[in-house]
Amino acid sequence: MKNKRIVFTKPYTAELLDVEMNQLNDNDVKVKTMFSTISCGTEKANYIGDPNCSVSSNAKTTFPRSVGYSSSGVVVEVGKNVKDLKVGDRVVTFWGVHTKYNILNEGRVVKIEYDDVDFQSAAMTFISTFPLAAIRKTKIEIGESAMVMGLGILGIFAVKYLRLAGATPIIAVDFNKERREIALKNGADFAFDPSNENFSEKVKQVTNGGVNVAIEVTGVGEGLNEALDCMKKMGRVALLGCTRNSNFTVDYYKKVHAPGISLIGAHTNARPGNESYPNHFTHRDDIKVALNLLHSKRVEFISLIQEFHSPKDCTKVYDRLVNDKSFPIVSQFDWRDIDD
Repeated sequence: MKNKRIVFTKPYTAELLDVEMNQLNDNDVKVKTMFSTISCGTEKANYIGDPNCSVSSNAKTTFPRSVGYSSSGVVVEVGKNVKDLKVGDRVVTFWGVHTKYNILNEGRVVKIEYDDVDFQSAAMTFISTFPLAAIRKTKIEIGESAMVMGLGILGIFAVKYLRLAGATPIIAVDFNKERREIALKNGADFAFDPSNENFSEKVKQVTNGGVNVAIEVTGVGEGLNEALDCMKKMGRVALLGCTRNSNFTVDYYKKVHAPGISLIGAHTNARPGNESYPNHFTHRDDIKVALNLLHSKRVEFISLIQEFHSPKDCTKVYDRLVNDKSFPIVSQFDWRDIDD
């Protein structure tokens, strides 16, 4: 049986291809995808062949390659050792790819326990856990101020979760006016353009002297430098954004050492694999948290989606992702009309 999958066949080239269906092993689950969420930064880097797409120092940029790690769907087959999932279950899959059928170890499939959680929102739960983990690591207290540097998909989710965590005020920072407006609609108290004159002074003015917690999502040296300029003494900075180059020039003595700033590595894989503990949850447990928050109406995700695309249009979608600065923060592939 053939499967449909979006494949980057070479740099700057995306195609929807017929590929061989992977074998279903005893501990695997086969999931028919409903929606898969585009992770703009990661997928752009993979699409163009950026060498910093893996945390492994030995990783090489090779093609063909596939991405698309945050999806939702329906279980259509299970291996003989799978006990907690059955055919027909609505599920979230993580670390899969953009494909009609994902076949994954059952550990990468989480049941959607609530009928009122739609597939579109569920397909965002995994990617939403990246900033959630970063916020946990900062150990933020109710009433502390927080700032999010960079308002892509991870930054907007960070704003939402900081609101839930009781941060006040929340400052959202991005060059893009539209993204700043979206952040204000999703829980930010202030939204600033970092290119404006006296940016750090404005942040300090609205936070009574500086920010307690910053979630740095840009992944660039300038973003980190600007965040450090806004921090209160003994503040914490979670380094969430993936750095695509090592060009960082930080005056560590004045900006980190002397004021006692904590820099926290917050890559999503820097978390426990099997058992959660305070401030450090597993991927599975954080996905369950996100699903529960959606069910209890503490958060909503559906309004964030700006575009849906057919996987058949993937060539145009990824060309826009690279060349169109107004590419939406959140967009998804809708797999329901793709034939088997």
